[in-house]
Amino acid sequence: MTPRPVQGRSGTPQPSAGRRRAQPLSHLRPYVQAGSLILFIVLVALAWTLGDRRSWANLFFRLDPLAGAMGMLAGRRFLPALLLSLLTIGLTWMVGRAWCAWICPLGTLLDWTPARQQPSAAFGPESPWRRAKYILLIAVAGSAIAGSLTLMLLDPIVLMTQTVGRVFLPLLEQVFSLLERAGFAISWTRPLVSPAVNLLRGTIFPLERHFYGGAVLTGLLFAGILALNALVPRFWCRHLCPLGALLGLLSRAAWVRRRVDASCIDCGHCARLCPTGTIDAGRVYASDPAECTTCLICQAECPVSAVSFTWGSIRPAPAQSYDPTRRQALVTLGVSLIGMGLFRSSPNTDLRDPHRILPPGGRENDLASKCIRCGLCLKVCPTGGLQPAFPRTNGQDLWTPVLVPRMGYCDYSCHACGQICPTGAIPDIPLDIKRTVIIGKAYIDTSRCIPWSEGRDCIVCEEMCPVPDKAIKLQETQVMTAAGQPVMVKLPHVERERCIGCGICEYQCPVAGEAAIRVYSPVVERG
Repeated sequence: MTPRPVQGRSGTPQPSAGRRRAQPLSHLRPYVQAGSLILFIVLVALAWTLGDRRSWANLFFRLDPLAGAMGMLAGRRFLPALLLSLLTIGLTWMVGRAWCAWICPLGTLLDWTPARQQPSAAFGPESPWRRAKYILLIAVAGSAIAGSLTLMLLDPIVLMTQTVGRVFLPLLEQVFSLLERAGFAISWTRPLVSPAVNLLRGTIFPLERHFYGGAVLTGLLFAGILALNALVPRFWCRHLCPLGALLGLLSRAAWVRRRVDASCIDCGHCARLCPTGTIDAGRVYASDPAECTTCLICQAECPVSAVSFTWGSIRPAPAQSYDPTRRQALVTLGVSLIGMGLFRSSPNTDLRDPHRILPPGGRENDLASKCIRCGLCLKVCPTGGLQPAFPRTNGQDLWTPVLVPRMGYCDYSCHACGQICPTGAIPDIPLDIKRTVIIGKAYIDTSRCIPWSEGRDCIVCEEMCPVPDKAIKLQETQVMTAAGQPVMVKLPHVERERCIGCGICEYQCPVAGEAAIRVYSPVVERG
């Protein structure tokens, strides 16, 4: 006969002498989480420094099955680089949603964010709010079928990459810049500051400060996700994460599942500790495999070792009350298809915005249909010229990379954006070929150009042009000054057959405000 468990001083049942407390692997989880988060941040921060190995910076995207599936679906092509996500799928089929509790960097931050331990009953094990993440997953899939990956902004790896690359690191760089200036202002601290600057500038921080459009919106979205933890622990994972929904569907046929044996004393301790709130006291403390993240906390904290994670039948778990109905799934799929169809029926983006300059090869490669909005190309652009298409764009192109020459140009000796793109939306073009790819054409506004409008020499655009034999030529011409005096001035002209649209002329133009020479999208061929 099994001895009855005794109550400890705190009121929590204590294990009796007749049972040994289980020693699961849960004590390793914080170290695995921390290691995974550090690796993620390091890869994003050092993406440029990795050089020809910078494709490693997209490692987490290659492990992300949502990015792999949607990237192939929207691009209508096979992407070998994303086959690494099969490892995550295999892990999920074996042990359930372990990715969410052990590897996902956003999940780790949510675990470290203060959370309300006793949410209201509306967010309990049978909460209908759990249906939302499945609805979002269907919407993402419908948009991908329609050829758009705009909703991939909801992928947790995309969210984390955007936040680290465009919010946290730029903020950290501003703090570093303040300390740098203060350090160089004091003579005795200069020997200490100089090595730090040499180490961090050009590696973690760019040589010149970069600014990113939409950074405030990204920061607010991320802050909102963290703030929801004050309402419910891991609110994002429970109710909104489309990657979690995909892994949850796979977890319903997982080989390893959580089980509660007859020794359970109905203390409710596991239900109170469960980060995803899936342990249901009304069903003998059973849990939904699609919601359980295999964090092992319940096993480690069970006072009588009644909880175990063991191999068993791979028969799919039964449907739950919060699963989308067939009608809800079809309506969501139809709405997403119609929505993307309406976006596609809007005026051609290139005709509406003549300054929509895409990275080399992006226009020919149908970038908008293949880009998962990860933002890695923005992070590795050495000049900061690549910016998210926001807000002057349609829904299909939202957050895709565009070149803004006034902020930075396409470096003639760089093809980092193609090397790091996880889906090939920006093709990895060899540097010698990339230098010949036309992404735009430069035009001179003679009403603003200094030589043309003021009769004074300015040869900046011609000097900066990197194209062999120069795409900008100077023609010495006699012009009349405002005082009526004839002077000889070198007037710039663009030889458009040589211009590739790199934008360095627009970036370097000394005219304040809008440049006197601007790059426009190349002529769009009508099919």
